[in-house]
Amino acid sequence: MVSLTILASFFVASFPGLTASINITDIQGPAFQSPFAGQTLQNITGVVSAKTTNSFWLAGPASSDIRASHGIRVFTSSKTILGNVTVGDAISLSARVAEFRSSSDPNDLFGTELDSPTNITHLSTNNTITPIVLGVDRSPPTQAYSALDTGPDGWLNVPGNVSLIERTNATLVPAKYGLDFWESLEGTLVTVPQPVSLEFPNSFGEFWVRGKWHVTGLNSRGGLSITIGPDNVPDANPETVIIGAPLDGTKNPNVALGTTLSDITGVVLFQFGFFYILPTTAPTVLTSPNFTVPPTTLKAEKNVCVITIGDYNIENMAPTSPSLPIVAGQIVSHLLTPDIVFLQEIQDNSGPTNDGTVSANVTLSTMANAIFNASGNATEYSWLDIDPVDGQDGGQPGGNIRQAYLYNPKKFSLVPNSTAGGSLDATKAIIGKHGHVELTFNPGRIDPNNTAWASSRKPLVAHWETPSGHRFFTINHHGTAKSGSSSTEGDARPPVNLLVDQRTAQVTEIANFVESILHLDPFAAVIVAGDFNEFAQTRSVFRPLAPLMFEADVVAGITPVERYTYVFDQNCEQLDHIFVSPAVAVGGVEVEHVHVNNWGPTLDGRASDHDPSVARVRVC
Repeated sequence: MVSLTILASFFVASFPGLTASINITDIQGPAFQSPFAGQTLQNITGVVSAKTTNSFWLAGPASSDIRASHGIRVFTSSKTILGNVTVGDAISLSARVAEFRSSSDPNDLFGTELDSPTNITHLSTNNTITPIVLGVDRSPPTQAYSALDTGPDGWLNVPGNVSLIERTNATLVPAKYGLDFWESLEGTLVTVPQPVSLEFPNSFGEFWVRGKWHVTGLNSRGGLSITIGPDNVPDANPETVIIGAPLDGTKNPNVALGTTLSDITGVVLFQFGFFYILPTTAPTVLTSPNFTVPPTTLKAEKNVCVITIGDYNIENMAPTSPSLPIVAGQIVSHLLTPDIVFLQEIQDNSGPTNDGTVSANVTLSTMANAIFNASGNATEYSWLDIDPVDGQDGGQPGGNIRQAYLYNPKKFSLVPNSTAGGSLDATKAIIGKHGHVELTFNPGRIDPNNTAWASSRKPLVAHWETPSGHRFFTINHHGTAKSGSSSTEGDARPPVNLLVDQRTAQVTEIANFVESILHLDPFAAVIVAGDFNEFAQTRSVFRPLAPLMFEADVVAGITPVERYTYVFDQNCEQLDHIFVSPAVAVGGVEVEHVHVNNWGPTLDGRASDHDPSVARVRVC
């Protein structure tokens, strides 16, 4: 058995015909790219640490310089070569050093590997490779991805793509930056002790984990939430890694947020935009979290001044969607039929069929009837929306998604004698003939011809009156999606947050509208809620609202790590927000996020990719 620490001297002493071998740490070097890239090197020595159908990995002697990995991938399509090497073999070979991207995406980081191996000489067999135990031998940093993520919002700073990792090719600082840490272990055999899953598996069976080491943003479910770090910069949660397809062909288990697993040993590899660990064999599930999700404790009250609010993106809901009765049941059993529900992604009556239909009266009446039935005929919602112009509001082609309200007409109704606006009518706040603030169109849309809403949903505004004569405003928003954003672990730094400029413009227009109401009545009760498609930690986006409104989670004192409605990659994150005006905030705000979807057992079992929220406020 040969120890890695004496491997190099062993080769020279045992095989005097060979020149001194080149260390893998020299090939990897202390930066992102190898100093030998493009060169063919002779007499590279190491022990085979892992193997798959098109590659094997070599481990050489470790260096005192933790920046330089002592593992490397050897890529070959030769079945003869692959058939002649076995894990535990000490070998010598010649190969070309390459920097390789796993896909055509130019935002992928390069991976250092050895290509076209030749002159393979077996030196010994049955050697033992001791993996680096993460959290014991090396621990990942917990705050920042890269030194290139500069600006007050760090990895969420705007604009993105100011610098490129591969062009800069900086010397690694693995103790401080997450991408540097994982790069310093590229090709190395590592063990993740006591892993915990941070999400559902993707379609390839891959999933994110944290191990038994220090983490930040830990929430009660065992996931990691996006938070603001101690340096007042958004925490990137770089202490996480994707578990890829097992090298031996076994299948990863099904996991959910908070699933615990057996220890995972595998090699570190960058592919498809992220750092992975490819396990030598599939882990097993040790424990699963409790999948019974409790309902909200925030119940509707008889007091007409106290209202409960539901906020829920119900993901491309058409009249025939299989998820419709599930969502209806959730609104009854878990949201406890709030007085008003802000809905996003209501599709037209023909769903994704692109036939020119824009009305969603069937969709909304079907939903209201399903809730009525699920409640045992106890809750009969009214509803309202505004039909968009066909094909102009984004979303699934043909679906014409829009925002809508379900509301309890016994609790409040639209201000009497209101005139409803159409898809292109801009509602405005004015002083009415009785001296009260009113809307020119109720319900209405905020400046629908503004370029901020191009190919995106226009906010749905309504002005309500309680039986006691008190009035309040609601704004239902669904921001432009992040689709097409760059990988958080990619070359572009900070990562590209696609269409963030449009989302910022949208929040600005909402803020301007709210300001127009508060200018006429500083004590107006205004509630803004919906799917903003942006994290609160991307502070530049929400800056226009900050002087005018309060985030309900903050007013309610929700612990920062529990402020999430969505799970994506390694992060529990908040895309859905509720904001209240000062007059509402001073009356007290309660909020609960009800994780009926992201605390479930399977991805396919979710009714939506978002979790709903419930708030209770005073509007009088």
